Amino acid sequence: MSKHSRRHMLQTGLVAASAVGLASTARADEKVAKPPIAVDAPASPKEKQVTSGKINQSVCRWCYGKISLDDLAVAAKAIGLKSIELLGAKEIETVKKHGLTCAVVNSHRIEKGLNRKENHEACLKAIREGIDVAAAHGCPNVITFSGNREGMDEETGLKNCTEALKSIVGYAEEKKVTVIMELLNSRVNHKDYMCDNSAWGVELCKRVGSDRFKLLYDIYHMQIMEGDVMRRIKDNAAFYGHYHTGGNPGRNEIDETQELYYPAIMKAIAATGYTGFVGQEFIPKRDALVSLAQAAKICDV
Repeated sequence: MSKHSRRHMLQTGLVAASAVGLASTARADEKVAKPPIAVDAPASPKEKQVTSGKINQSVCRWCYGKISLDDLAVAAKAIGLKSIELLGAKEIETVKKHGLTCAVVNSHRIEKGLNRKENHEACLKAIREGIDVAAAHGCPNVITFSGNREGMDEETGLKNCTEALKSIVGYAEEKKVTVIMELLNSRVNHKDYMCDNSAWGVELCKRVGSDRFKLLYDIYHMQIMEGDVMRRIKDNAAFYGHYHTGGNPGRNEIDETQELYYPAIMKAIAATGYTGFVGQEFIPKRDALVSLAQAAKICDV
């Protein structure tokens, strides 16, 4: 996925309240009781592996554009990650040399997606090529997008996406590759995007009716759009085929500087029996690889 696809920044902090009256004391006690999620990352991720591998973790290439793919692969491998994702064929060959896979193969643009029939030919060609690449390299998923509304109603979008996906899902089944549509927020980062809530995406999955079509549940994006993250993970587990992280607000580090508590979220994902990948997709504000190592440790539940 191109760097134009995502644009994000972050700010926040932890406030310690002084005990003034019973209500203030209660609030302060709640903050103390909540376990911190900051962890000591190694000075360099190359020093040691920081994960146990309980959760299959990946990292999105586009967030680390200033680092060469070879260097990112070396660091990811050392940290204990198993994948670098959102890649094309040549990039996959590079990461495979370092003992990594690609959890999600690229396909077409975000804005021009499957909700419009005039986009079907180009999008389906890109998805089919992505399926071929994934099958050839043993990668599990190919990404797709609904596209923007541009005045289109929800039902028409569902019908058009269903038609397109039903025409390609048989090929995905044959190749044992899953096509995943990403849930993105339409409030902050991807204005007018159609597949911006779980209900719409789940309905699309039901209409397509194949285990080889699922949703990419991006935790950052869905916190902005609908919240109630852990309940949705539990209720919709059968329809989620991949997960992305990201701190909110801003899509930066997933530590104690933001509102999502990732240790609990990861436990909720694990409790569903999910065995796929969780992709780290945050834009680091600090040392990029140290932040990546810290995020991997936070998610190692």
